Amino acid sequence: MTKRKHVAVLLGGWSSEREVSLRSGQSCADALERRGYQVSRIDVGRDIATVLDRLKPDLALMMLHGRPGEDGTIQGVLETIGIPYTHSGVLASALAMQKDLAKTVMTAAGIPVATGLTLSRAEVAKGHAMAPPYVIKPVADGSSVGVFIVTEDHAHPPQELFRDDWPHGDRLLVEKYIAGKELTCAVVKGEPTGVIEIVPTVRFYDYEAKYSKGASKHILPAAILPFVYQEVRRLTLAAHVALGCRGVSRADFRYDDRIEGTGGLICLEVNTQPGMTETSLVPELAADAGITFDELVQWMVEDASLGR
Repeated sequence: MTKRKHVAVLLGGWSSEREVSLRSGQSCADALERRGYQVSRIDVGRDIATVLDRLKPDLALMMLHGRPGEDGTIQGVLETIGIPYTHSGVLASALAMQKDLAKTVMTAAGIPVATGLTLSRAEVAKGHAMAPPYVIKPVADGSSVGVFIVTEDHAHPPQELFRDDWPHGDRLLVEKYIAGKELTCAVVKGEPTGVIEIVPTVRFYDYEAKYSKGASKHILPAAILPFVYQEVRRLTLAAHVALGCRGVSRADFRYDDRIEGTGGLICLEVNTQPGMTETSLVPELAADAGITFDELVQWMVEDASLGR
């Protein structure tokens, strides 16, 4: 009888995205059990190396959104103790998480990114760093956590920036606000998927819109011109390759369709461990390509390796 592979599903952790990580991890763990794998669900703490050394799984499925699971830290632990893992490796994870550095790499690869500045929180808080409208976002957080849109109606930057308990770090990105459509596309099995347009029913595609049922509407395929659609797909794969990503990734875009051609298309960021909840985009994109949720999760774990 063939030995069942033992998969450690790494979930939870201590980032600002802990709750969605728990949901993503549980969904994937359930899928793996349906596929006949031995599964250990591990809510990651700072003793993760000790826990994994004791359990000795065959591989780890990464379902940790945000730091320290998406920034290369846990990947470094897994490389050190010799446990194969899914998604991107140490360098690509760290690079994609640092949005300012990722933008530099993507620009060098010919991928259009938003005009912006990297500043300290104090510099951003003391006055408008650029003419509104603009966006303030943490350099190294995901799921639109800590993001503010500053419009012409705002006399000054958000007062939240002065909080003593500000949790999002002291380096912030200030970027020109890009009007228009919110688009996303993934890379699965080395190929770009279709393109979704996200229409929030709340103020913008923030944490609530991403992970609350009914808070956003997904249009698949996105209602954009065919040559723009294909350019989103091309840029998604180009960003995946430029950053050195492995496994599944997802690129997010803004598209101002008032600008002729593809000039209004801007890549915002690349997610190296996209959500896998019931409202998440990658499972929807995979299903559109004929890949069921369980098949997608199985492919992810069979793709696991070291030296990623």
